[in-house]
Amino acid sequence: MKFSSSLKFNAEVEWWDEYIAYDALKKYIYQLEKQKHEALLHSHDIESATEQTSLVDRVAQFQDTDALFKPLLDAELRKISSFYALQEKQLLQELSELEELVKEQDDIGMLAGRIYGDNHWDEDDDEDEDDWQSTERSQDPPTSKRRRRTSISAGRAMSQGVSHSREANASTARRVSISSTEENIDLEASLATFRVPPGHSFPAPVPEGEEPGPESSVDRSGPRTGGSLGRSRSPTVGVRGIANKLRSSIASFGSPHGPIPGGSETIWTSKMNFATDTQLLFKRRITNLYVQVSALRSYIELNYSGFRKVLKKYDKVTESSLQAHYLHDILEPKPPFDQGSRARIADAQSTLLQLYAKCVTHGDTAAAQRFLKLNLREHIAWERDTVWRQMIGRERRGEGGTPLGAPVDTTEEKTFEVQTRVGRVRLSRRKAWVVLSAFVFILLLNVQTVDGEEANRCFAVLVFATLLWATEAIPLFVTSIMIPALLVWLRVIRDTDTNGRLSPAAATRWVFSVMFSPTIMLLIGGFTIAAALSKANIDRVLITRVLSLAGTRPSVVLLAVMGVACFASMWISNVAAPTLCFTLVRPILRTLPPRASFGPCLVLAIALAANIGGQSSPISSPQNLIALQAMEPPLDWGRWFLVALPVSGMSIILIWLLLLVSYRPSRLPMGDGSLEIKSIRPTRERFTMKQWWVTFVCIATITLWVVEHAIEEWIGDMGVIAIIPIVAFFGTGVLKKDDFEQFLWSVVFLAMGGIALGKGVTSSGLLDKMDVLIRGLVNGRSEFGVVVVLTTVVLIVSTFISHTIASVLLVPIAKAVGDNLPGNQANLLILITGLVCSTGMGMPVSGFPNQTAATQEDEMGQLYLTNVDFLKNGVPASVIAALVVSSLGYALMKLIGVN
Repeated sequence: MKFSSSLKFNAEVEWWDEYIAYDALKKYIYQLEKQKHEALLHSHDIESATEQTSLVDRVAQFQDTDALFKPLLDAELRKISSFYALQEKQLLQELSELEELVKEQDDIGMLAGRIYGDNHWDEDDDEDEDDWQSTERSQDPPTSKRRRRTSISAGRAMSQGVSHSREANASTARRVSISSTEENIDLEASLATFRVPPGHSFPAPVPEGEEPGPESSVDRSGPRTGGSLGRSRSPTVGVRGIANKLRSSIASFGSPHGPIPGGSETIWTSKMNFATDTQLLFKRRITNLYVQVSALRSYIELNYSGFRKVLKKYDKVTESSLQAHYLHDILEPKPPFDQGSRARIADAQSTLLQLYAKCVTHGDTAAAQRFLKLNLREHIAWERDTVWRQMIGRERRGEGGTPLGAPVDTTEEKTFEVQTRVGRVRLSRRKAWVVLSAFVFILLLNVQTVDGEEANRCFAVLVFATLLWATEAIPLFVTSIMIPALLVWLRVIRDTDTNGRLSPAAATRWVFSVMFSPTIMLLIGGFTIAAALSKANIDRVLITRVLSLAGTRPSVVLLAVMGVACFASMWISNVAAPTLCFTLVRPILRTLPPRASFGPCLVLAIALAANIGGQSSPISSPQNLIALQAMEPPLDWGRWFLVALPVSGMSIILIWLLLLVSYRPSRLPMGDGSLEIKSIRPTRERFTMKQWWVTFVCIATITLWVVEHAIEEWIGDMGVIAIIPIVAFFGTGVLKKDDFEQFLWSVVFLAMGGIALGKGVTSSGLLDKMDVLIRGLVNGRSEFGVVVVLTTVVLIVSTFISHTIASVLLVPIAKAVGDNLPGNQANLLILITGLVCSTGMGMPVSGFPNQTAATQEDEMGQLYLTNVDFLKNGVPASVIAALVVSSLGYALMKLIGVN
């Protein structure tokens, strides 16, 4: 998680404006980077008087950069220090008052309980006996509030005429907070009850078993509110007193924090009603104050991390060395980052821990620490269950590509109304396509379109799935998951021996056995390699080192970025590769002049190159794996590379030339001079043992895949080789369970549904029926003519729907066409179909790389690309790449014997 997101996730919402303005400082750093780059470009056009003068100017420029940035840091430091000083003062004052209250309660001791008990008896005397009996029958009588009210009323009676100036002044100065509202009022009222007015004293303790005499109690001769005190207690009240004592004794005996053996009972260890209420009041206040002190400690740590990270970013971007000086000489000596402030917060937490142990857990410090930490965790979990958690969850899931903190697009899908016999029904576009697809499905099931009942039903399933996939009325993987159920329920699968229908049970076993094929395991192995390369940061290290060699010429940088994007797509998929490349070229995009054509040119080049990279290796995209699954026998990696790498390389060069002609990226917006690109600095970290281990496993796995046909007798299929990286990375801790859960499982199920549909088309006899139609289409055409027609069809389909879905639909057709060509050219046409599927990139929705590029924005929030960019450059690039496949690719396939 980025630090800006982590800051929002861990910050106190009420204090948000008092934290370091991390995003604003980072944005200013990028502005300094841009200004510095422009100044360097300007200095190249002006001759320096002497080398010494140029050196002095360069040093002065670095000093000026620090002089511009340090005042912003100082302002943030002053803001944080002043806010912290106020919060610390208030919290330490509350802590001091709490310690005084605990001390007063210790001085009062257990003697206060008798006054509490006497008032309780007096109130009970006033109650009707029948009411008491009905209340006593309740299992959980609500007595705590009544006792608290009794305590407060008694306190008022005893405190008349007594000055409370000290308590009033303290109460006025006390800050109103979470921990000082109801519990503070109750706590101080309870203590006021037992403060002895001048000239009075507490009654002497009465030995157990004796009745209190007149000399041992408060004067009872005067009138009292609620009735005469001379009235004798009823027998029922006496019995209740004995029951209360027994209940308190039993509770004390069974409590894990009972009275300390051998020690005298105190207000903190007693189980009397008054003691329980007092302990509860102190527990609430100590706990809430501990949460606030912990929040202030987290405030220190988050802000220190913010300063450290923003200074690291500043040094990296501006090539300065301000971080060490500012942290050690300016930041750490100032509060709240100095040792004194940290020590005071730690002491406050320790004091609260001791108070909690004394007042609640009967001296058990370990139990006190456990309870306080548990309460703190619950508080943090509750705080995070707010808008911040929802926003960060949205960013992690990538919903809409909305950056954290930006307004979320909540516009609903447009709907329309349809008049029916039951009234007007409101439908959205997606719902309309679902209804239409279901109608077509039911219609095809009841109309004989293809000879043979199984083939006709399979044709209905094929059309139904195609409509749902093409319109994306429901998620793609949901449609794929439906396919096995439809094949089984409609009895589409036939027995290869008897040519009869399989029973639902037998069809179920057959469908699921073909769905999880070695190709699916190869796909999971590819996900594992991609995750390991990304987790170990190997992809970033290699890419930045390659880009650092590209220099500053726009044309060379453009070609280098395209090559890197294509190579990254080969191994970390064309889903993750464009996202990584857009992140790495962000420093280049930030330093470009306004309205420079190199920006949109570079963004579009990454998307097009990532699409081309999707055809370069068998694991770079799902359509390649679907093509491999349909081949008989499957093509080995070595021959795939012999075809795909030259085709991809030629496509990249031709598309690069197209972009140079279309955008002229070297030209400045004003047409005066040429653009110079900011060079990318490579990472300085050395390879760790973890990175070497990941590199070794990846190279070994890919090598085994390449030579798989030569060692097939010993190792089996490529799917078995894919288990090696899974065990090596997850078994050694390079990848965790969370990484496994983040695999693109929707793509896996999409491929599995496509495989099941392809097998169903073959088993039902539908493919045999299609042979007749296809044979009529290809009769009289040359092999190359069929290649051109197939390439055109695949390119059009893959431009408007998902590349994976295009391969699912068109690979079986290519296989059937190839079977009817002389010499059985099925594998050749399947391979061409798989490669051409990756070249459909003429629209913003054509593949994930295009979708990612279409959402890229500059610093002003303006999109780099428009639909015109895709139509003007994406469509010609698609045609060029498809022609390369059908010409150079076809020639290479014939040369190495793919048929």
